[in-house]
Amino acid sequence: MPKSPNPIDVHVGARLRERRMLLGISQEKLGDNLGLTFQQIQKYEKGVNRIGASRLFQIAQFLDAPVQYFFEGAPGEAEETPEMMRFLGTVEGLQLNAAFTKIKHDETRRRIVELVKTLSESEGPLHDLAV
Repeated sequence: MPKSPNPIDVHVGARLRERRMLLGISQEKLGDNLGLTFQQIQKYEKGVNRIGASRLFQIAQFLDAPVQYFFEGAPGEAEETPEMMRFLGTVEGLQLNAAFTKIKHDETRRRIVELVKTLSESEGPLHDLAV
């Protein structure tokens, strides 16, 4: 019977994928920088293979993130993944976040938030997110 991945390994892998995609770095480019294949990066991102401490340190340096970034929001025994983590775990969430943070004008950002709120009203109640 195959052993299922540890939830922490899955979480760290998801955070790796999130950060890599946010920066627009391909699995191949990350793998090349670390001396790995893109398939190995895929296995890390899925939590199938564990990332050793020294490798995680290398990844953090290349992706310009503190090591603890990969553990933020890690699931506990009774915890669920927060809504924001699920959102940022999607391609659309990462793309929207990356594009939105490039907008420098405060009023433009506020208007976009209002537009999204208006559009979401037809989809159901909008959940307030702590900002």
